[in-house]
Amino acid sequence: MQINDEFEVKIEKLSNLGTGIARVEGIVIFVENACPEDVLKIKITKVNKNYATAKILEIIEPSEHRVEPFCAMQKVCGACQLQFIDYDYQLELKRQMVEDAMHSIAHLDIEVPQVVPSPEKTAYRHKIQYPISRTKVSRRILAGYYKPQTHEIVNIKHCPIQPEICDEIIEFIRERCFDFGISGYIEKNGIGDLRHVVLRVSAENGKVLVTLVVNSKKVFDRLKDFCEAIFDEFEKVVGVCVNFNTKRTNIILGNETECVAGQDFIEEKLLDKTFKIGAETFFQVNPKSAENIFSYVKNYIKDNFEKPTVLDAYAGIATFGICTSDVAEHIVSVEENKESVAKAREVLKLNNIQNVELHCMDTAKYCEKIKRKFDVIILDPPRKGCSQKSLEEALRLSKGTIIYVSCNPATLARDLKILTEHGARVESVQPFDMFCHTYHVESVAIVTF
Repeated sequence: MQINDEFEVKIEKLSNLGTGIARVEGIVIFVENACPEDVLKIKITKVNKNYATAKILEIIEPSEHRVEPFCAMQKVCGACQLQFIDYDYQLELKRQMVEDAMHSIAHLDIEVPQVVPSPEKTAYRHKIQYPISRTKVSRRILAGYYKPQTHEIVNIKHCPIQPEICDEIIEFIRERCFDFGISGYIEKNGIGDLRHVVLRVSAENGKVLVTLVVNSKKVFDRLKDFCEAIFDEFEKVVGVCVNFNTKRTNIILGNETECVAGQDFIEEKLLDKTFKIGAETFFQVNPKSAENIFSYVKNYIKDNFEKPTVLDAYAGIATFGICTSDVAEHIVSVEENKESVAKAREVLKLNNIQNVELHCMDTAKYCEKIKRKFDVIILDPPRKGCSQKSLEEALRLSKGTIIYVSCNPATLARDLKILTEHGARVESVQPFDMFCHTYHVESVAIVTF
């Protein structure tokens, strides 16, 4: 098999990264924008030792699940990989991804139920991160999403998965940057002012917090004037912040943020609790779907325990702790990010919650130093999953129940395998569609021993 070879193939299934999988002469071929059951004419674009990649030349026989994308930018934007597949089948494919991970990685003979759908299929995303750059000749501002597998920005005018106010704000920034002498960032050589725009939109009231990520260590006059112009232009914008990031890195936010106009937070509601969300605060991008997850966890605790003690690890702004505070005796919330812990403290005061105890520490280090056991331990780690030490400590401190919340089926399966090797039993794995039209899926695993 060589580059530019052409083949007729039938797509067997999706990979865990959302690409179609076909086989030719025993070689696995990954095909972008392919749906299971598609019959395609493809052209090989890359050949590796164990696999190849290809692009579609012709859809010979489309899958019955293939639909017309609702966004004109679908083929060039890397944000919504699956929107050409009907939504019900997207859910089934995600269910299969989770179940395959349980079988192949965790070696669990477990049946994964249907994915809980998102209450909103469009305009669901309430945190938006736009990379910013500029054209070489005209120096026109580019703002949008990256093309798949590149850092080339697609200049998106309208994105259907986010509230319309986001389109309006970004267009204003594109058009008015020059007026204030604000340049777009050139990643290749690290020059230019504006690197990213981060928008947080409240699903509760539609208010917006705008954060400009700049290649600077302080707010300069032109930037201050630009922030105030954004604030004055939009009634729904409650605050404009500046985040400072001068490092040559793919990490979006730097370590310091300054509020220049208005307030530095929006308010959001989950399960009748009010949250303050800042520029650097971790909070789920799909609040309505997140509420399904928090309800699921809260109801499990309510149905199986009488006022338990709970450890909320990798807690962020203590969302699980706060949402389950009504059904728990006492909750210990552990999070290493200082800004998140500070926001959690504000939220506890705002909601008059007195049974949640906050600790700003690494989860494993906190667990190492305590001896008390908990009726329920909630683990909600980042995409990379838990550390081996965190899992061992969770087993040591648990009286018999761990609730593991994950956005990555592979690392979830890996960590469940470790837990089962230590005698734990996976009772259930329930997926939720947090990220519609993408290959990402959120899951909640109930582990007992």
